[in-house]
Amino acid sequence: MTDAPASDAITLPGRDTDVFDIPEPRDEPYAGPIALNVDASDRWRGILRVREVIPVTRAGELVLLYPKWLPGFHAPVAPIELLAGLSFTAAGEPLPWRRHPTMVHAFAVTVPREVDAITAEFQFLSPTDPAQGRLISSPDMLLLPWNAVILYPAGHAAAEIRVDAHLALPEKWDAACAIAFERGDGERLTFERSALDTLVDSPVLAAQHFRTVPLDEHVDLHLAADEARHLAAADEQIAPHRAVVAEALLLFGSRPFDRFHMLFALSDTLTAAGVEHHRSFEAVSAPEYFTGWDAHVSRRDTIPHEFIHSWNGKHRRGADSCAPSFDRPIRNSLLWVYEGQTQYWTNVLCARSGLWSRELTLGALALTAARYEARPGSRWRPLLDTTRDPIIAARSPLPWPSWQRSEDYYAEGALLWLEVDTRLRELSGDTRSLDDFARCFFGGAEGDWSTRPYHLDDVVAALTQLVPFDWHAFLSQALDETRPGTLLGGIERGGYRLDYGETPNPYQRCQEAESGITDLTHTVGISVASDGRISDVLWGGAGFDADLTIGSIIVAVDERPFSVERLRSVLESGVDSLALLIRRGVRVRSVQLHTPGRLRYPLLVRRDDRADRLGAILRPRRSS
Repeated sequence: MTDAPASDAITLPGRDTDVFDIPEPRDEPYAGPIALNVDASDRWRGILRVREVIPVTRAGELVLLYPKWLPGFHAPVAPIELLAGLSFTAAGEPLPWRRHPTMVHAFAVTVPREVDAITAEFQFLSPTDPAQGRLISSPDMLLLPWNAVILYPAGHAAAEIRVDAHLALPEKWDAACAIAFERGDGERLTFERSALDTLVDSPVLAAQHFRTVPLDEHVDLHLAADEARHLAAADEQIAPHRAVVAEALLLFGSRPFDRFHMLFALSDTLTAAGVEHHRSFEAVSAPEYFTGWDAHVSRRDTIPHEFIHSWNGKHRRGADSCAPSFDRPIRNSLLWVYEGQTQYWTNVLCARSGLWSRELTLGALALTAARYEARPGSRWRPLLDTTRDPIIAARSPLPWPSWQRSEDYYAEGALLWLEVDTRLRELSGDTRSLDDFARCFFGGAEGDWSTRPYHLDDVVAALTQLVPFDWHAFLSQALDETRPGTLLGGIERGGYRLDYGETPNPYQRCQEAESGITDLTHTVGISVASDGRISDVLWGGAGFDADLTIGSIIVAVDERPFSVERLRSVLESGVDSLALLIRRGVRVRSVQLHTPGRLRYPLLVRRDDRADRLGAILRPRRSS
């Protein structure tokens, strides 16, 4: 084929003009408040209809942005693909617009002369099936993230843009939000004028079946449910949630909020999630969280985790996780503090509040320690590098998570902070602890809900002020170096050792009963569901050596139909191998799986030669 003459070349019109500059955000107030109107009354289809009036001061090109980098998600995960039907008008006349070809969250609109505002209209097509994305609406409930329903002008910091928001709900629905609102005609809510960053940080929970439970004079637990019967929380179930609030205030010493709103949806229709905000959190848990209380032990950590984030992650946040506008990238290098220490305090407050017994908490810690002691990914990839996983993987399913690693700064980060806590206690003769760090580092003026960024040097300085030690070298080694196994020094210094027994510890029993997944990682290197589907394979374990993979199905065990009970029975019989019939896709084959001759489950064993520092850490402060 010969090249066509230049004069005959095919040109796509207008492509060069799609590229436009996106102004840097400046600390300058925008021209005036944006009037944002969201109609969420379409309860059956979940279509959110948006109309916003945006003030303008001059003719020419105006760049509008759809929020992209969302702080609570640590990644550019805003669902731009769900925005549809976009149009702009001024004085009733349509305006031309174009999308940036690579920065697809940016739109350029041509503003005519002699207008003082333009109107944007679009729909947010909330997913109706999990395959489409996060389910935020159902015929009975809505968990509205404001970032999904707003365009904002580029060139200004989010704190310098004001928004007057209005929301129309289905008939007879109640709602809660960290931003104050008034109910007008019908089901229309009018919210107090707020800065854009505050608005995006303040989702709305609305539902037909709704209940508000005060936990103290500054904190409310708002419950929404698919069915009214699931709102029936007994006093003895509410009590440990009140204790979470009390223990958190004793830990941190002050409130980084004026009021706090726990937005807690009890639904198997909405996507299970937990997202932190400064004066609220949004979370979706099991419908029977209260009415099936004993069946959902492993889900009780959601409320303390998201509540703690008001201090750790919102009031204090790693400097490179802060950005002036939602189009600016965040880097997350301090997520091992933001999420890792929050996960540590989550387990501690579950015990101190009574959401978990001490035995359950020790069982959860044993599972975490054993998981990371067995996983080999730490041999090639340092813990610090996992802080990039929200951007690398965005929580997509992985084929070999034990080798790839995935956001290990959460749970393995908690092991790091247990090591810091017990080391503080040991070095100080048990006169200082991570509780002291929490108070001096995350505490502040009562009711101050500003964001105070910090750097690694600030963390090191605060630890050093408590107990002189080379904390920088210690943290660098823990975070930057590869190693076999994990950080078990905190468990040992806490007065325990990691061991294995032949029956699951109490926490693992609860977790397996709720998830329907049997964890045999420490026996044969696999986890398996009740239908035989393999949910995890340990890299380098017995299942790996037998060529098993996630998604394969165990059809038979030693020539008999698969069941979890059958598999466990054979494993505990003392055999050194067993035959499995495996189906993967259209192929069925037999494999030989080597076994240790017994079942192995993680547990913590008390050491009589060490002080019980773990016991001291988990003890409630309310009675101290």
